[in-house]
Amino acid sequence: MADIYDKVIELARRRGFVWPSSECYGSVAGFIDYGPLGAMMKRKIENVWRDFYVVREGYFEIECPTVGEESIYIASGHVKGFADKMIQCPHCNEYQRADHIAEAHGISNAETKTLEELTEILKDLPCPACGENFNGSEVYYFNLMFQTNIGPGSQRTGYMRPETAQGIFTDFNRLLRFYRDKLPFGAVQIGKSYRNEISPRQGMIRLREFTQAEAEIFIHPEKKDHPNFARYSDRAVPLRGIKQQEEETEAVLVTMREAVDSGMVANEYVAYYIALTHDFLLTCGADPEKVRFRQHLPDERAHYATDCWDAEIFSGRFGWVEAVGIADRTDYDLRAHSKESGDKFTVFVPYSEPKKVWQKRIVPDMGALGPKFRGQAKAIADALESSSPGENGAEITVNGEKMLIPPELYEVREQEVEVRGEEVMPHVIEPSYGIDRIIYSILEHTYDEEEVEGEIRRVLHMPPRVAPLQVSVLPLMTRDGLDTLALEITDILQSEGILAQYDDAGAIGRRYRRQDEIGTPFAVTVDYDTKEDNTVTLRDRDSMKQIRCDKEMLPEILGSLIKGKKSFEEI
Repeated sequence: MADIYDKVIELARRRGFVWPSSECYGSVAGFIDYGPLGAMMKRKIENVWRDFYVVREGYFEIECPTVGEESIYIASGHVKGFADKMIQCPHCNEYQRADHIAEAHGISNAETKTLEELTEILKDLPCPACGENFNGSEVYYFNLMFQTNIGPGSQRTGYMRPETAQGIFTDFNRLLRFYRDKLPFGAVQIGKSYRNEISPRQGMIRLREFTQAEAEIFIHPEKKDHPNFARYSDRAVPLRGIKQQEEETEAVLVTMREAVDSGMVANEYVAYYIALTHDFLLTCGADPEKVRFRQHLPDERAHYATDCWDAEIFSGRFGWVEAVGIADRTDYDLRAHSKESGDKFTVFVPYSEPKKVWQKRIVPDMGALGPKFRGQAKAIADALESSSPGENGAEITVNGEKMLIPPELYEVREQEVEVRGEEVMPHVIEPSYGIDRIIYSILEHTYDEEEVEGEIRRVLHMPPRVAPLQVSVLPLMTRDGLDTLALEITDILQSEGILAQYDDAGAIGRRYRRQDEIGTPFAVTVDYDTKEDNTVTLRDRDSMKQIRCDKEMLPEILGSLIKGKKSFEEI
């Protein structure tokens, strides 16, 4: 008997939501094509996300290249550390993700095991491809980035971006000026990211090319009280914190105010975006009973992160799947790019009143530096002014060369100065959304089957604002002018910005079932009474209830239903 995954994917392929990419050539695991309905659904979910982050939060969207030069990913740590643990079967030569195999055989926290520990664990386990064990093979690291060359002659190494975030970080100083040099501010980006997954076998859950929606919110490191926290402070969200995981208990329903006050969540910013994410997922159609937030354990949390939570969505086949990550990344990213690029990634924060302070000032002796260092004298003098000399001199770096400048070449003076503010390197709050995983989860959560008049009715109960089509217009017959009337109504609805589709193929009951199966929330049927009294039948997908209404009122009625201002029962 087919499980829920098989049913959802069969429907998705047959009805044009998603299918394997380049299927005529056999397709390649980890790549999918969005069909006509899937692409439309994807855009709508992305626009709901924009509504939350751009319209409501006020974080403008940017768009950066999907290829980045190597220095970006050296700074971010991806070149050195963005790798998964891989093993090659000595019998069939297939490559496998080592920790996934271990977890499939009941080994908990396999991702945190060392290479040696996983090699020992896997030696007696069967290969998923051929069934033979891995004895004789060793686990090793495999970098997940797609590498490429920029320009002819392979002169510059580039990488397909593994996340959208780095473009926002490298644009920090431009964004700071755009936001008038004031904290807090944020920027968002929706786009493709690429990870050369070792053995993706989970359909839309694990892809080599996928869509991310990320927000990078830059805040003062000492001011982590969210200015709009009251909006979500009373929202209760299922949280599975470190304590619940250690005690192996289920998630607990906690308000965001309680979560912050008890220390379960590190600060208001993290709690705010946990609640906002919960709101977003439910708005898109996720089942509230199948959504929870899991806190990263100390041994899996990045060393620089203050706190990190994953929004997990339950799947009938895959269990709890991470769909969103929400982290307080401190100043790690900006500090890394500042060090690698040499640029200043700070914000000048003025004091409410200027302060008088005593400062040491390094005054280079240009008369001595000039003859000794000639063309480098100016660069050395600039470096000296920001140095911290010791007893034996000042250690500086000029053009990549470290130097020790003796005390006789500069003077240290103390002076009282007026300080109007300070340079601050912001901390970053990052909510990162996996759009493809969210789309699959919504398809699964909204999928339903029921028997109606002796037949199985398949329906996607997705919210109107994310349904690919919003209304179908159906002539009862394609004669006697009913089709002409239906086409006129379709044009009117489309001109009002309502995504309507004319459908006259097959019996009316079959058309209802077809539209139910693709999630179309409403149907308008044009019949012979329409010619007499100007009314049409309006049908609700979920309840299958029908009402008669004036066709001139359709744009207003459907607009209210789609926006959620009224329920079908209130019409």
